[in-house]
Amino acid sequence: MNYKRLSLYTLLLIAILTACSIYFATRLRFDYNFDNFFPKRDPDLAYYFSFRDKFGNDNDYLLIGLDNEPSIFDHDFLTRVDSLTAFMQRQPNVEAVLSPTTVKSPVIEQFGFFEIPYLHVDEPDRYEQDSINIYNSKELVGTLFSEDATAVSLFMQTADDLGKGASDTLMTSLYYKLEQLGLDQNHVAGKALAQSVFVEKMKIELAIFMSASILLVILFLWITFRTGWGVIVPLIVVLLSVLWAMGVMGLFNKPLDVMTMLLPTILFVVGMSDVIHIFSRYLTEIGHGLEKVPALKITVKEVGLATFLTSLTTAIGFLTLLTTAIVPIRDFGLYTAIAIFLAFVLAFTLLPAMLLLMKKPKPVPENRFSFSWPMLLRRMLRFVLVHPKGILSTSAAIVVISLIGITQVKVDTTFLEDLGDDDPILQDFQYFEQKFSGVRPFELHLIAAEGRSMYDLEVLQEVEELEQYLNNTYGLNFVTSPATVVKTINRAQNGGLQEYYMLPESKREMQTIKRRLQAFQGRSELRGVVTEDAREGRLSGKMTDIGSAAATVLNDSLRSFMEQKINSELLSTRLTGSSILLDKNNEYVTKNMMQGLLIAFGVIAIIVGLIFRSLRMVLISLVPNIIPLLMIGGLIGFLGINLNVSISIIFTIAFGIAVDDTIHFLSKLKLELMAGKSLPYAIKRTFISAGKAIIITSCILSAGFLTLVVSTFDATFYVGLFVSLTLVFAVIADLYLLPVLILLFYKAPQK
Repeated sequence: MNYKRLSLYTLLLIAILTACSIYFATRLRFDYNFDNFFPKRDPDLAYYFSFRDKFGNDNDYLLIGLDNEPSIFDHDFLTRVDSLTAFMQRQPNVEAVLSPTTVKSPVIEQFGFFEIPYLHVDEPDRYEQDSINIYNSKELVGTLFSEDATAVSLFMQTADDLGKGASDTLMTSLYYKLEQLGLDQNHVAGKALAQSVFVEKMKIELAIFMSASILLVILFLWITFRTGWGVIVPLIVVLLSVLWAMGVMGLFNKPLDVMTMLLPTILFVVGMSDVIHIFSRYLTEIGHGLEKVPALKITVKEVGLATFLTSLTTAIGFLTLLTTAIVPIRDFGLYTAIAIFLAFVLAFTLLPAMLLLMKKPKPVPENRFSFSWPMLLRRMLRFVLVHPKGILSTSAAIVVISLIGITQVKVDTTFLEDLGDDDPILQDFQYFEQKFSGVRPFELHLIAAEGRSMYDLEVLQEVEELEQYLNNTYGLNFVTSPATVVKTINRAQNGGLQEYYMLPESKREMQTIKRRLQAFQGRSELRGVVTEDAREGRLSGKMTDIGSAAATVLNDSLRSFMEQKINSELLSTRLTGSSILLDKNNEYVTKNMMQGLLIAFGVIAIIVGLIFRSLRMVLISLVPNIIPLLMIGGLIGFLGINLNVSISIIFTIAFGIAVDDTIHFLSKLKLELMAGKSLPYAIKRTFISAGKAIIITSCILSAGFLTLVVSTFDATFYVGLFVSLTLVFAVIADLYLLPVLILLFYKAPQK
């Protein structure tokens, strides 16, 4: 067979596929769509979309907070706020602006309707009376005006599902005007800002991760092989793997999001593992005096199956993420699994082709440094053989301590949980939590009973009872509902006096208000609260971000209150909204994590069972891979880190990658046993032969994942930290605990 010609054909085909990958990779875009993190195939999601079609989205808004100490009642400051309001009202994709300088109190007289501004911006002499009126109006304090009168807030309703380009344009205009007006003490929060900033962060971090990974891999390759081609050849193979993976994503129009931006870094370090095993074995055979073709044949025979199995187990670890209901995580698992198999294909096509076409490498001369690997591995093996009881007792103690830590793990999540405490976006978010009503949305669907209307006085009284519970017990800081609309009209009919901000006392008065409401039927403020037929309503509000665990407790209490106190013959209700859906993700966390791990355990058991045809060996192989996961769970508990969707995926990812060392060790052990070696001697040969590659690949993987800790996203930081720790724990377990378990509990079949 002409291996040189076959290699050239292989390189030509790979070049064509690489050109196609480059074309499709150029179509990749970055995306941060908040709605993608809602649990798919969930009935509550379908209900929310239906609710949103009737009343509008609860997260298409921007909040602008402006500080002015010692008091906001300053003519120059309020003039600038008014200029900002007028400017933003003229911007594209801004549907409405609710501002302290434009909010008005409606007054209905016998001869007409007019509105009195709460703030007379151009009349400073009236500021004192204005402040009294404002702070007597409960609905304004904590929404447009802070309680300490040192800050105001503007609420901007933006167009539905604003894209990245439109968000960038809007934010550029806003910041330009804030700077022009000298409103330096500003704070901004909302979907348009998050989408704009998050995408830029993802671009920067992707470049940082890839650069750091490449530098680290070059360093490890040089330490390991100490030749230029020993660095360049593996690097080319892995870089092409990343490029092919990006091409596949571009082919299927899959954008890079906060999850899939991890793919290039993960693939870079995971793909290098395959290349290192092949390359190390090839150089070993060359060092034994073999020619290129025989050396490659032995390499493929010795590590081919093991490398295929490790790629399979790693891919399965990521594919188990398909059990989750969250689309970005599912896509991350799917495309990473595909990319891992592409890396495997390139490792066994491109790498051999390049090695065949290159000159036969000269064996690196042995020196003192070279002998350190056999010496180190022999010392490690001697320790294992001398201290088996100590290793077992230490492992048992670690398991007990880890289980104690796991009992302290809490399942909880908050909005913007992925951002670090020092991130400006999170700090602005917390600003609105402290100064105003908060930014966590609350949505309750109100449905009048058959034959009833939301404007029936009895129905409104039920709504008001709900409002009182939400304000006094639930912790809602701001409420808008059909009842607040009616109270506003009632106040307007009574000269705008605050003491009339209440429901009418008689049905006759209610009939008058109903007639008034007909005149406002087309206004957006009313459409967002009551449907045209007045059969359905919306009770919405804002509160502090207390976390999903506390919110779930509050919602359960609210449901109990509504069942007991709200008359179902008048009004029925249902909780909905984006916050409910994000909280519901926590219901999937534990279930999805356990499902994914059970699937991964099952696949590993099948693979080991096929290799050894021994149930005992299956159980032995799982132990050193379960213990690192228990250790990570214990660390999460002891450190007080909340278990959320982002953290939960660490376990399945880490298991799929960490088990690779076990597969390599057991595959080599099987070959030694098949050659007729005794079990102790086979373990010795396996330990010394496979130990070096296991340690090197684990170091590369750990170092590669550690580059993720520089991320400003907490999810990325924890993936990098805990996967790295899992790999370190796993390699220790594979080289110390696994040989002890095999020697004590596995009985090799007699030849």
